[in-house]
Amino acid sequence: MSHEAMILGEAAQPAPSLLSGAMQCGYFDRFECRSCTLMGVPYGTQIDGKLAHARQLLAAWPDAQWLPPMLSSPAAFRNRAKMVVGGTAENPTLGILDAAQHGVDLTGCGILAPELHVAFAPIKAFITLAHLTPYDVPTRRGELKHALLTLSPDSDLMLRFVLRSTEPLGRIRKHLPSLLATLPQLAVVSVNLLPEHKAVLEGDEEIMLHGETLAMRLGGHTLHLRPASFFQTNTEIAAALYAQAREWIDETSAHSVWDLYCGVGGFALHVAGPSRHVHGVEISAAAIDSARLSAAEAGLTNVTFTVGDATALSAAEPPDAIIVNPPRRGLGAQLCATLEASGVQTIVYSSCNAVTLARDIAAMPSYRPQRIRLFDMFPQTDHYEVMVLLARV
Repeated sequence: MSHEAMILGEAAQPAPSLLSGAMQCGYFDRFECRSCTLMGVPYGTQIDGKLAHARQLLAAWPDAQWLPPMLSSPAAFRNRAKMVVGGTAENPTLGILDAAQHGVDLTGCGILAPELHVAFAPIKAFITLAHLTPYDVPTRRGELKHALLTLSPDSDLMLRFVLRSTEPLGRIRKHLPSLLATLPQLAVVSVNLLPEHKAVLEGDEEIMLHGETLAMRLGGHTLHLRPASFFQTNTEIAAALYAQAREWIDETSAHSVWDLYCGVGGFALHVAGPSRHVHGVEISAAAIDSARLSAAEAGLTNVTFTVGDATALSAAEPPDAIIVNPPRRGLGAQLCATLEASGVQTIVYSSCNAVTLARDIAAMPSYRPQRIRLFDMFPQTDHYEVMVLLARV
């Protein structure tokens, strides 16, 4: 099989016969990129391994009901391309760096959505036109470090150029109209400044050049994504997570819900209802601005958001239910202790790290997992998302 994506049609539930199929990748076979650690493993085998891993970690709660896993398309599922820029301005590469810190072009990557592939050639041409010299790690010279591309469900794009300094900014502004003409799908273009020489993806300063937010329309809601905001890399699985949380919250008939680590408001907006007040908390002010914009556009006056640290939460007046979607480090001892003492009847915990999920549940002995579901957010790797419905006992 070629390196091209294996399209399965119904992304959330592939046909059973296709579970035995394995995606092949020329980059992987040639040892040019080994990021997809399960590349070549049959998709069904990948799912079995992830389920076994999750079940082992959550074995302390044998009475919990395991729902069927939510499956993804094994290929062409990523809505985001995080490309290191290498080579030269005349012949740039978009992909990764090899062991010698030379650029390896990965623009044919089969796990990326096809709409991202379409953008790569125009972006390379723009790098040449604007004479954006790729940053050379060994010599610490050059300007352009990364090109970050995000795809919306409507096939619009957000493009961010990560630069060492503002030196190329004038040339980018000058030639940007030609890029917009070539790629009319570009809804947002920005420059991010990362002056330090360190292994991170982006810096703190963002300069907007075109547009403001990328509209992520899913589940009947529009989420507004700003350049520095987090969004799941697999859009269809993200929609499935939101739908599952809504179903479980609706079953409780909760009148008040908190959404902790709410990001741009995905869970909060999806669980909103006419007789339900939802309040989201997120440390990123940009994400909260996006969440408030989405709620206002939807006319949801009973959905509110606050910039704040979820770990410092006080549950003096607890809601009926809480949704938590923390980073890989989990909730931590302080927030677990707060939730344990809160008296909240229902917690919906969405986790990208089942190790810290199991640790956090163990730290809240007043709660028992009722239902568990695995969501295959990251095919071709051993990573996955898992959602747990916790009830106070």
